[in-house]
Order: sequence, then structure tokens, then C-alpha cells
Amino acid sequence: MKKKILALALTAAMCMTAVTGCGSAEGAQDSGAASADKVYRIGVCQLLEHPALDAATQGFKDALVAKLGDKVTFDVQNAQGEQATAATICNGLVADNVDLIMANATTPLQAAAAATTTIPILGTSVTDYGTALEVENWSGVSGRNISGTSDLAPIDEQEKMLVEIFPNAQKVGLLYCTAEANSKYQIELFKAALDADGIAYQEYGIADTNEVQSVVTTAAEECDVVYIPTDNTLANVTETVYNILIPAGVPCIAGEEGICSGCGVATLSISYYDLGYTTGEMAAEILTGGADITTMPVKFAPNVTKKYNAKICEELGITVPDDYVAISE
Repeated sequence: MKKKILALALTAAMCMTAVTGCGSAEGAQDSGAASADKVYRIGVCQLLEHPALDAATQGFKDALVAKLGDKVTFDVQNAQGEQATAATICNGLVADNVDLIMANATTPLQAAAAATTTIPILGTSVTDYGTALEVENWSGVSGRNISGTSDLAPIDEQEKMLVEIFPNAQKVGLLYCTAEANSKYQIELFKAALDADGIAYQEYGIADTNEVQSVVTTAAEECDVVYIPTDNTLANVTETVYNILIPAGVPCIAGEEGICSGCGVATLSISYYDLGYTTGEMAAEILTGGADITTMPVKFAPNVTKKYNAKICEELGITVPDDYVAISE
């Protein structure tokens, strides 16, 4: 009798195991279906409205749509140039548990990095990640949940451009916003290139847009040529800079095309749309291809082009070499 009861108990246990096993297999199938149907939610924090940053965001979105179709949605928010607003946006995206954050410019990257150490963060329109993230001996790989693309054009080639167009320049004014760490980084590289060529220079830093008028006026009085790096603050006041430099007959070499279009003579240009598109491709690899963001190197613009502002060159009587391309109006 005891043997019979034991046999029945073992039989029942085996049946329960079989039922449980079937249930697990069915659950795994459901999980696979859910994964296949997943719609990825992407949060975008853009520093401010600006043609270069707008183009980067558009390129990022276009790349992800090309890769994922209707399996991706975007929550694009603009910080209006405010650090506190960027922090609020990024904290909100983390609270919403988005699948990935795209930080467009340095301040949003810093805000996103402070907001999460787990959600993947891709930056774009960021000049130097080591400076932005306060990482000494930056190797190009973060080792954490951050990677992206850099908008840094070769600074030494920008300096060669200045020398090429203005070989008789005696003193160069270096104009930038002191609140932007990446701008200071570019200025240091440009100073090193000027030192190598024995050209004198003077830094003219502004803390915010309220100082533009007075600082640029001083630079125009004291210098032959002005250099402005890729700088978000000055990118928003190019009309003011133009109205000071051009009447004074002082040309400007710009770090990017948007600034050059507003107040510059020439620039070594990258495509911010292409930069954003590359960032979007990186996002697709992380989300669906199993790429490890902690080992993903920061990427740079694949091509640079010498461009010039035909209108300003005409106003200042400047002729650029034949290999320069006019900026489209």
C-alpha cells in the first residue's frame, strides 16, 4: 500500500513538473514575441535651438528610423541654453525609464551623466569628452554608460587656414565663452599652434552674452584677426559680432559653419547632420546589436571641408584660395 501511494506521488510530481515546464516554454515564447515587438523610447536633450544642433538631432533621428522603422519613438526637449533646465530634462527622462538618452552638446551630456549611470547615453556636438566628463588622460573610451560623437575639427588645420589667408597677421584675438569648458579646450590647442608659428595672440573671454558688445569691441581694436572656436554662446550672437567686426575691418576665422555664416570669413567645416546620423547608427547598435557602450570609442566627423563666407569676404575685400567652397546661403 505504501509503495502504491509513493508511486502515485511520484507520478503526480512528474506531471506537475511537465506542466511547469510547458508553462516556462510558453512564457519564453511570449518573451521573445515581446522583444520582437519592442518599441524603443529615446530621450533627446538638446542645449538650444541652433542650425548645427538642430541638424545633429535630425540626423540622429533619421538614422534610427532608417535602422528601426516604426520601432522607435523620440521625446525631444530643448534646454534653451540653461544648465538647470538640461538637468531637469535629463532627470525626467531617467524617471520615464527611456531606453537611451541622446545629449546634444556638452551641457546636456553633463546633465545626463549626472542623472544616470545605467541608461546608455550618447553625446553629439561635444568637442572633448575628457573635458566634459572631467576625465584625466582621456583615452577615447569612457568605460561607463557614455559614448558618442565629437564635433572637434582639426584645430591645427584651422590655424593653418588663418595663416594661409592672413599671412601678415601680427596679433590674433581668441574670442570664446569662459563658461564653456570645450571652448577653452579648443583655445588652448589653437594657442599651441600659434606659438609654433610665432604669432602673437590675446584671449578675450566672455562670461555670458551680456559681455559680448564690450569684449568684441576691445578685440576688434587690438587685433588683426579674430578666432572663434565651436562655442554655443557665441553661436547665438553672431549678428552682434558681425556688427562690430565688419565695420572695424577685422576678419574672423570660425570653428564651425554656423558661426562662419553669421560673422566669419572662413571655417574648416563638418556636417552636423552627418555627425548626428553617425550617433544614431551607434544608438541602433547599442539597442539592437548588443554593442557594449562602455567599450565604444567616441567617433569624429569623417570629412572636413574648407568653406568661406562669400558675402563677408566681398565686404572685407578678401580673396580665398581656389580650394575653398562657398557656404550655401
